[in-house]
Amino acid sequence: MNLHEYQAKELMKKFGVNVPNGIMVESPEAAEKAAKELGTAITVVKAQVHTGGRGKVGGVKVCKTPADAKAAAAAMLGEILVTKQTGPQGLPIHKVYVEEGSDIVNELYFSIMLDRETSRPFIMASSEGGMDIEEVAEATPEKILNVDIDPMVGLMPYQARDLAFSMGLTGVQIKNFSKVAMGLWKAFDALDADMVEINPLVVTGDDQVIVLDTKLAIDGNALFRHPDLAAMDDHTQQDSKEVEAAKHDLNYVALDGTIGCMVNGAGLAMATMDIIKHYGESPANFLDVGGGATEEKVTAAFKIILSDPNVNGILVNIFGGIMKCDVIAKGVVAAAKEVKISVPLVVRLEGTNVDLGKQVLAESGLPITPADSLDDAAKKIIAEVRKAKAA
Repeated sequence: MNLHEYQAKELMKKFGVNVPNGIMVESPEAAEKAAKELGTAITVVKAQVHTGGRGKVGGVKVCKTPADAKAAAAAMLGEILVTKQTGPQGLPIHKVYVEEGSDIVNELYFSIMLDRETSRPFIMASSEGGMDIEEVAEATPEKILNVDIDPMVGLMPYQARDLAFSMGLTGVQIKNFSKVAMGLWKAFDALDADMVEINPLVVTGDDQVIVLDTKLAIDGNALFRHPDLAAMDDHTQQDSKEVEAAKHDLNYVALDGTIGCMVNGAGLAMATMDIIKHYGESPANFLDVGGGATEEKVTAAFKIILSDPNVNGILVNIFGGIMKCDVIAKGVVAAAKEVKISVPLVVRLEGTNVDLGKQVLAESGLPITPADSLDDAAKKIIAEVRKAKAA
């Protein structure tokens, strides 16, 4: 789960991390008032959207007067911000963050992430922070520093100091950097974060080290421990279908293809998507209904898939293990009747009571095309979809 910048900074303050003062607002008038309250010669108005690269596309504006802050907020609020990370659809701007300006002398990069290969967190840092960090990583990878963190002991002070030396910091800057780094590690650990990214982490004219911009992503599987963080989730920054799926405990990710997929098990879902791609079409979604594919879940899944206007056909691929195939088939039939599916539907069942399940489908009176294998199912749904396109 991603948090907005203003949310992340409020959390970081609790762990002793140095962040500029700022105020989140939702109107141009409030932005003007916030700039006056901050009382600095320069303020910065930042669009609050779940993406990076805001500064390159007008999502960050430096303002010299409160009136400038008002104008900047008016230009952003209600608009769609499109960056390289959002894709062409962009993300809506409903909030902006008005922040005091900083006397920037140097920009650094600092992040804490999880290394899936070692199952450990690690720090990635660089003396070359800012908007072009991707280019730095590509052109001069030697400027990217990595530090493994032992999860049993956490980030050690000497590791933070070594990083500071390696990035060319001196004197009191080292002490200030170390304090920020240790605070960010504490936040990462305590909040069950997947990622903390600071870009830029800046050194100011008075040798302070300040978190100027941040991304904070929380592990969704740990949200049961953090109801306060779960309440911060901004659904306007997510695909509406994914939000609806979460309400029904469905694992759903929207894609850009035309064949909707309903599968139980993440591995089987990936295989289903792969074989659709192999035969020349593209999946419209990843959807894992899980081991307990109840009628209610299957109905919700059908509704979510069909809410995508790009879906021209649906492939249901279910392995009956804990759930028996006849029970699943009854759920598919009931859901199909309720939703009134108007696109081709191919169902492949395998596992416990598979013959009973196929009998339920055959006797349903619905235009459901059965399949005997995953390969057979993929070929049949693709043929049906192409037939419908040609008609």
